[in-house]
Amino acid sequence: MASTARKTAAGERGDRHTCRMSLFHADSYSPDDMVMHPRHQAMQPVLVQLIQQLRVCESVEAGADLQRALLTRLLEVEKDRWEFKRAVTRMHNGKQPHRGVPELQSGRDPVDIATWRFEHDVCERLARQLRSVGDALAWRVFGFHRPFILALCRNQSPGPMYGKAGLPAELEHFERACKEDGAFALLHDLTNCLRIGDITMWDGVHPPRTEEIKTNPKNSRSAQLRRINQARAAVLDGGPLPGDNASELLYDLDLPLRTHLDVLRDALERAATDGIYATPVPGSRALFVVDQYGCVQQGMSSKQFNERLQHAASSALQRAGIAAGREDYNIHVTSLDSTARDPLRVPWANYPLHPVACARLIGDYAVATVETSGPVLTRLLQAAGLDARWVRPPGNADLQQGEVIMEIHQQERLRSVTLPGGLTMTPGWTLQMRRSELDRYLIELLQPGSWAAGIKHVLAARQAGRPWPHYRNEHEIWV
Repeated sequence: MASTARKTAAGERGDRHTCRMSLFHADSYSPDDMVMHPRHQAMQPVLVQLIQQLRVCESVEAGADLQRALLTRLLEVEKDRWEFKRAVTRMHNGKQPHRGVPELQSGRDPVDIATWRFEHDVCERLARQLRSVGDALAWRVFGFHRPFILALCRNQSPGPMYGKAGLPAELEHFERACKEDGAFALLHDLTNCLRIGDITMWDGVHPPRTEEIKTNPKNSRSAQLRRINQARAAVLDGGPLPGDNASELLYDLDLPLRTHLDVLRDALERAATDGIYATPVPGSRALFVVDQYGCVQQGMSSKQFNERLQHAASSALQRAGIAAGREDYNIHVTSLDSTARDPLRVPWANYPLHPVACARLIGDYAVATVETSGPVLTRLLQAAGLDARWVRPPGNADLQQGEVIMEIHQQERLRSVTLPGGLTMTPGWTLQMRRSELDRYLIELLQPGSWAAGIKHVLAARQAGRPWPHYRNEHEIWV
């Protein structure tokens, strides 16, 4: 018999709540069309300025000013998005776009309904990019203490702020808190990661307090209030995380987080000049970075780009020891088209990178991809003393929701029982790893020793259920 402690499918939960149009699923434009759009390009200096403003926020007023700036930008983008959606609806019904619709900037045929859909999708991306800065503010004001994010992200995305009925009441509450009460207030709708409650307050004395703001206080929804209370109890009292599964608990690893984010920083700097850069990363990983500005600076043709990327990637994979069996066993994660989609990912604006590099990652002008081999990664953990087994079948299909990719077993030999017939029964534990944990190892470039130590810590606890582990010192890693 064996008890099972499962790594919860955090990434799957996040993905289920963030299914929107992907850059790769559009049928009337390419990723290059998107990033070359004038609106999209114009957002880059805006993001740099907002990230710079974020990083010098040290007071209630500075944090409030940043939110006001974000709000202004976000409402402008979402209003345009709503207008373009309205134009698409009218054209679908055989009518002309309405008066007052924003000007087309793509240079495409205004008679083609796909042109208006394209403009709508541009605005959807820009809204996510702005919210990613809001996410970074949330991580910062919560002291980079991941449990708050893990607890408050477990809900459906609230949707656009523009036109939201309760927005005036939330803004009134926000301004009163900042100006009259001297408290810091964070508007959740400026983020993608805070999905429970409308606003969180800091008074400088008590723990953060999340509230639901309603125009009519008598109309508070019991389900939302229950989730708020569950989130608070999960972080402060060790209770179950919001949701229907009481076995999902935060788990304090009581270990320091160590990363190789310096490798990412150096790779981004090289790619900004050379266009393409690839390198092995300790822990059976390869990192590939492509920077569009660097590619333009190098004057690469499409053929040259493909040849250089293939050569650089092949070399990095070989040096990382993960080139063999790539089609069947390798898994990768990428920054491309990921901004403000998964509420569990640390926002790019919090990475210890230059604000320009952060903005390029947010806007997909720089793309970072990290790849590993399942069997090789398993052997790395085995060398660390863990009985790890790669259980994902061979193939290059996308990871599915809830799919287990690795199992790590631990037997309790001191509790072995001898059975008749010369048999021995040994109880043990099995830790199941799913997409979210591997995603974190890859995209956050955890040091393999830190990662393996965390896995051992969870196994040693011998707790059945679904632990959500977090390290102690993340405030020393993120900015």
